[in-house]
Amino acid sequence: HYSGLEEAVYRNIQACKELAQTTRTAYGPNGMNKMVINHLEKLFVTNDAATILRELEVQHPAAKMLVMASHMQEQEVGDGTNFVLVFAGVLLELAEDLLRMGLSVSEASYILITVIEGYEKACKKALEILPDLVCCSAKNLRDVEEVASLLHTSVMSKQYGNEQFLAKLIAQACVSILPDSGHFNVDNIRVCKIVGAGISASSVLHGMVFKKETEGDVTSVKDAKIAVYSCPFDGMITETKGTVLIKNAEELMNFSKGEENLMDLQVKAIADSGANVVVTGGKVADMALHYANKYNLMLVRLNSKWDLRRLCKTVGATALPRLTPPTLEEMGHCNSVYLSEVGDTQVVVFKHEKEDGAISTILIRGSTDNLMDDIERAVDDGVNTFKVLTRDKRLVPGGGATEIELAKQITSYGETCPGLDQYAIKKFAEAFEAIPRALAENSGVKANEVISKLYAMHQEGKKNVGFDIEAEAAAVKDMLEAGVLDTYLGKFWGIKLATNAAVTVLRVDQIIMAKPAGGPKPPSGKKDWDEDQND
Repeated sequence: HYSGLEEAVYRNIQACKELAQTTRTAYGPNGMNKMVINHLEKLFVTNDAATILRELEVQHPAAKMLVMASHMQEQEVGDGTNFVLVFAGVLLELAEDLLRMGLSVSEASYILITVIEGYEKACKKALEILPDLVCCSAKNLRDVEEVASLLHTSVMSKQYGNEQFLAKLIAQACVSILPDSGHFNVDNIRVCKIVGAGISASSVLHGMVFKKETEGDVTSVKDAKIAVYSCPFDGMITETKGTVLIKNAEELMNFSKGEENLMDLQVKAIADSGANVVVTGGKVADMALHYANKYNLMLVRLNSKWDLRRLCKTVGATALPRLTPPTLEEMGHCNSVYLSEVGDTQVVVFKHEKEDGAISTILIRGSTDNLMDDIERAVDDGVNTFKVLTRDKRLVPGGGATEIELAKQITSYGETCPGLDQYAIKKFAEAFEAIPRALAENSGVKANEVISKLYAMHQEGKKNVGFDIEAEAAAVKDMLEAGVLDTYLGKFWGIKLATNAAVTVLRVDQIIMAKPAGGPKPPSGKKDWDEDQND
């Protein structure tokens, strides 16, 4: 017999457990892919928890709490979303075990408060222990080889087998645009996906790549001076309509000639200012195109305002709202702009030869759109990991090593605590075992065997020993030597957010949803009640 409180809490826990179970099988390099079809019937094949959650429509309010915690981890760190879900799900599962321990109805709310207090104490202790588990720090974030080795783990969980190649690409792109101030912006790494070839044909370019063709005859410009316009490349249109009365053929000829001369003067003024590339955000008129070809101007049209803004930032230009000749300060510069063909796709490349450009583009090649989307997600995780390292260079061992060490130390801490909350603290420690357990299960290895081996090694004081994913049997190895490392901030925020989400769900005893009340519908009345009946 459950009280109303327990019944509500169990229902909430059940919803969260089901959600966590969905992504748990996708955890780690050997995690299974999920095939998600969203409300627009778009297909996603991925093991990236952030994408799975974004495309799923989670209805249950308690399960939404876990989704929100996962989104917070995505915004704060950019990786480790699955860790938050799996850990929070296990915390709730173990809280349910504590509630089922045969307590009488009157004590249900008391035990819940005890569990919550125990979890909060254990979380605080875990975050105190975490700095002691740091095994190394990034030394030089401008060394491509070192950065690539630090990004391996993050990329490996999404693209197992291609991690070395992709980590090197991401490292080259990130290091090339890391400013002297150290404030790295993830938006400065762009991704351009072109179908064809294979992953190994992917490359990094300093500058920007657009899947567009040039409008005019000029397809290549060296030492480009770029004028950017947010308006159409066309003659001025008057704001009010005017009527022109033409009496004979000569007046008609003169009228169109006047328009041509005006266009000619506008384009000539742009060419005379020194610009040799024009980028426009609107349509290109045929007459304007003719004069652009006449004055050897390369013409590129970008429909996206977002692309236009990004290009302005890359080349250092100012987007002009009207077709006026640009000043030297308003013009952008780059080494070359040229039309190229990648596979069978025409691309326009704005290339910076110098290393310290504002923006880098990773050109991804692949056989299918789904594959390239998944590589793009791996690239995003790698870039976010680099950003985290610019904020905090500390690293902790991966492969479940950090989790087992935390579990060991928090269990010891629980034994020193008096009162009922010691049970909750020990359950919190037990929850950490879920991470190496998920890695082992997804690799097809006996999880209990792996966890007992890990505990044995950690009792000997070997803090960096984690699960060896590449071994065929239940094996363990030193994660620092293997180069399997997680960011300190990723773990810190993951533990904090997962605990917060679990505690919030446990505090809820009722879900009240505002919905339209039932009952008969109001009378609709006559539509034409105010019209005269005699009409």
